[in-house]
Amino acid sequence: MKRYIISACLIAALGGATAAHAGPLKVGFSLDTKESSLETAWEYFLKSEGEKQGKAAGYDIQWTINVANADPARQAANIDDLITAGEDIIIARAFDSGAIGTSIKAANDAGIPFITFDRGSTSGKPTAHVGGDSYDQARTTGEAFAEILKKAGVHGKCIELQGMLTDINAVNRSKAWNEVGKQTGQYETIIQVPTNWNPELFLSGLTNALTAKPEANCVFAASDFAFPSIQAALEKSDRWAPTGQPKHIWLATNDLLSAAVKPMEDGYIDVSTTWDAYLQAKEAVRVIIAIAKKEDPKCGPDGCLAKGRVVTPATIKDTQNLWSRDFK
Repeated sequence: MKRYIISACLIAALGGATAAHAGPLKVGFSLDTKESSLETAWEYFLKSEGEKQGKAAGYDIQWTINVANADPARQAANIDDLITAGEDIIIARAFDSGAIGTSIKAANDAGIPFITFDRGSTSGKPTAHVGGDSYDQARTTGEAFAEILKKAGVHGKCIELQGMLTDINAVNRSKAWNEVGKQTGQYETIIQVPTNWNPELFLSGLTNALTAKPEANCVFAASDFAFPSIQAALEKSDRWAPTGQPKHIWLATNDLLSAAVKPMEDGYIDVSTTWDAYLQAKEAVRVIIAIAKKEDPKCGPDGCLAKGRVVTPATIKDTQNLWSRDFK
């Protein structure tokens, strides 16, 4: 009889544990804007990973997604709506890193964990931050680029197109790129061009740098979102040619955004490391489930950062879940 009672208690306990994970886990996602295929890809991958990882962990993740249309006041109101609706966890891509702290505090006061996504907060500490590893991006790009140049028997004399130097991602990328150059000795930066993430400065800056440094045989772009400007500058300088042709200028970029996909497929860009919507969403769902379980998501000092993937013309067509190629 005692055995039966113990068995019944164990079954009840196990049944209770299963039931605790069987109910819906309500996650509110506040997007700052939805103006490109990147936001569409994040939404798709969050939902698909939520279903996959959630099922494995015993959670039915249900999403509520709202968009602030680049308005910080509207984003604050949207997050208030998620709090009022009783979401279990809130995740937000802040339009204004300085203003999002007010929403973090409001969620904390309501007992709701808050995750910042892609953009961190400068005004309040979230439960966790999930983003991309911009330092590792440029490090892996630099290492792969050094190997490409080595195989080609080329010593790189590179023009570096920097981002906005108040942006930590731009700072990280410049630092890692130049560190790899010094470590490998395969390439060197002969001129740095600040662009402030302005496409016009990509065009004028690269045009002027090619004139000032005619010996340049390579370019590193901290981001390839403005690649049409890079192409225009190379065309203007008669340096627009694919790999293998005499006028080719070796090209390394970060992000592999939509504008860079076809130039890479056609052999103009030699290597890039992705700003990886798929792996970022995968990491975000992992963190969401850890927090739901009241476990430490084990983020680093800068957050739980998803690394990108190195892509070349030889691998771009076979790289799975590449949002910039697959989402139009």
